[in-house]
Amino acid sequence: MQPYTPEFAKARLTQQQNAVVIGEFKYQADLKGGVVIETAPKGKKKYPIEHVLGGKNVCYFLTPFPKGRLQTLPVAYDLNKREWFDTAASGIRHFPAGETDRPVHWKESPYTFNTACYSCHVSQLLTNYDLKTDRYKTTWAEPGINCESCHGPSVEHNRVFRETPEGRKLQDPKIISWKNFTPEQKNAACSICHAKMSVIAENFEPGDRFFDHFDLATLEDPDFYPDGRDLGENYTYTSWMMSPCGKAGTLHCVICHTSSGRYRFKADEKANEACMPCHEKNVKDAPVHTHHKEGSAGNKCISCHMPMTSFARMNRTDHSMLPPTPAATLAFKSPNACNICHTDKDAAWADRVVREWRPRDYQAPLLARASLVDAGRRRDWSKLPEMLSYVMSKDRDEVFATSLIRIIPASGDPRVVPVLIEAIEDPSPLVRSAAAAALQNVPTKETVQALVDATGDDYRLVRVRAAASLAGYQNIPLDDAQKKTVESATREYLSSILSRPDQWSSHYNMGNYYMDRGDIKSALASYDTALKLEPHALRAMVNESMAYARLGENRKAGDMLRKALKMAPDNAEANFNMGLLKAEENDTQGAERHLKAALKADPQMAQAAYNLCVILSRDRIDEAIGFCRQATELRPGEPRYAYTLAFYQEQKGDSGSAAMVLEDLVDRIPVHSDSYLLLGSIYEKQGKKEEAERIYKRALETKGIPDIYKYSIAVRLNSLKQENEP
Repeated sequence: MQPYTPEFAKARLTQQQNAVVIGEFKYQADLKGGVVIETAPKGKKKYPIEHVLGGKNVCYFLTPFPKGRLQTLPVAYDLNKREWFDTAASGIRHFPAGETDRPVHWKESPYTFNTACYSCHVSQLLTNYDLKTDRYKTTWAEPGINCESCHGPSVEHNRVFRETPEGRKLQDPKIISWKNFTPEQKNAACSICHAKMSVIAENFEPGDRFFDHFDLATLEDPDFYPDGRDLGENYTYTSWMMSPCGKAGTLHCVICHTSSGRYRFKADEKANEACMPCHEKNVKDAPVHTHHKEGSAGNKCISCHMPMTSFARMNRTDHSMLPPTPAATLAFKSPNACNICHTDKDAAWADRVVREWRPRDYQAPLLARASLVDAGRRRDWSKLPEMLSYVMSKDRDEVFATSLIRIIPASGDPRVVPVLIEAIEDPSPLVRSAAAAALQNVPTKETVQALVDATGDDYRLVRVRAAASLAGYQNIPLDDAQKKTVESATREYLSSILSRPDQWSSHYNMGNYYMDRGDIKSALASYDTALKLEPHALRAMVNESMAYARLGENRKAGDMLRKALKMAPDNAEANFNMGLLKAEENDTQGAERHLKAALKADPQMAQAAYNLCVILSRDRIDEAIGFCRQATELRPGEPRYAYTLAFYQEQKGDSGSAAMVLEDLVDRIPVHSDSYLLLGSIYEKQGKKEEAERIYKRALETKGIPDIYKYSIAVRLNSLKQENEP
């Protein structure tokens, strides 16, 4: 980052020929005046250009806003094409299935420098945000990245060198040196500006571990294609963690890049030298390996293993270093290195060529794991057994494993839980943390114990995720050592939530913590704060409505949901909660309308289908059964849905179908007590006494069924036996 000056504009920019149009507003940069002019129906307004951000591919421009904010202006400059463009429109993502983002308005918080740019464009940034006044007094030491960013504070370093006579060697230079850093430490120091991450602890210093300060986005994020290639902006580190070269443990950022980030091997004659230490044979006889002529672009290692793509007009290279996978393009529409160069050919051609070159199907492993991520994203649980098997496999990739762990809880399948309990002891802190987070709301003794143990993990990220998952449990029986560990992790978790008090999501998450703890009034206060910072935060509105409902204040709950639905009429969660509220108010028509709207917006919302079944069962039993069957198919692991389906089938008189559903249910989830009682009752009504007796005996032999249920079942069984006696 640098100050905007007329000299900079003259050297790097050209005059804007056409205004950027956003709705009824037009924006034009006036380089001489150093302003961007907004032309609106009611007049003009000038925004002074104070700072320039970027400078390699793109220049963005910052202007002062009220309360100390620096806002990114709506016009930006493409240095490669030498043209002006719409800042927000360039960030629209176009997904493979055809969906398209809406542009974020340039005045919204994602384009506020103080909030969104985490100390990556200036050095020693102090946000200095005051929540009470919602005001920033942001300062920084220097624009750009200075020495202290990588070597820590230099005051003592400067002092000892000034005081030390010339020629005398210092044993301790009083500065953080990278000489003895491990590759992991070097990569972590670089990744704080090159990762799509969330902050859990401030004050990272070079030498610290990444997962003591940050969490990392993986392939559950739609900014990635299912195979891990970049779709949106992802900032390198996630793809780097998939790199076989990175996993080897010796490669680090500074081997290929200077401390300022420049690529060391840009010259053609040095192009393949970076790979020489580990791949000497392929480098020395590169054309045999690459199947491209000496001196051609295709003969460079990075052309195939680190292809360049663009997003928001910024170029980035794929750091997974995986070979070209045109088969993934055919499957997921992700980019591949072959067709980035050979634009006149299609992916089918590229796939055929690489298969002719390589007798080994090197694409198959990536396609297999990417297909699991793809299926999980689409909520296709037909591959759930393969997903669970992959997470537990010895050769699993930690990024793909983490992605699947973050996806599979949506299946609601009980088979997920044992895998998560095992994964919470995985060698990777990223995998362990994802497992700890995924075990939230799984109230079993084994789960709680695993989470309690995880609060003592060596990595802060795992500890805070475990503490978050334990927040909803009250009065857990713990010994003194466990209690101390859980309390310490909880303090870390609460600190992590508010590490960025200027972000609405921090207060939203704090509200969720209070909701889990049953402190509803504090939750409401936190949601209110979130909505003051971001009035369009739908999740905060929906959760605030739920908090009001728990207090019995249905009118306020309804007001909040109406506000949310006015902003987003098709929002699934808002419609679902409004449907529940209407049902509670005995407004069946309103409940049906909103629940159907929720299910239309999110066809995977099993709980909407289930509640439609319940409210329609009074007078539209066939339609109710249809919705209950839909809920059961969407969430086969939720026994309540299958049980309710059988209950209404039996009510309708279709006891045969009900019995089939219940037989399947007790096979899949043997501890669901009510199923045995209903199934036995159906068999008794059908006159199938032996079948009823078989079911009751099975229930009594099943571990995990509560004693109170076993007593009732035993009474039924004894009564049945007495009826059968002569």
